[in-house]
Amino acid sequence: MTQNNLGKTDLDEPKIYQIRVKGHLSSKLDDWFDGMSITFEDNCETLISGPVADQAALYGILKKIRDLGLTLISVNRTDHDQEMEK
Repeated sequence: MTQNNLGKTDLDEPKIYQIRVKGHLSSKLDDWFDGMSITFEDNCETLISGPVADQAALYGILKKIRDLGLTLISVNRTDHDQEMEK
């Protein structure tokens, strides 16, 4: 755990997650994922990515995916710097 000059630890920073589901989501569902980026991929999968404040927020997103009846393929936490370079 590192500490920055404002006294916050790296645990205080939102983590960047990439959540992959089967199929392409309807554009009507964009609001369900609170500002997350939604990318339709050529292999008929959807990538939902962006910052997630904490574990409770991550579980909330996964609950929405379940409630929509989507098939979850993967959940990955990425390095913030790596995501920003894209």
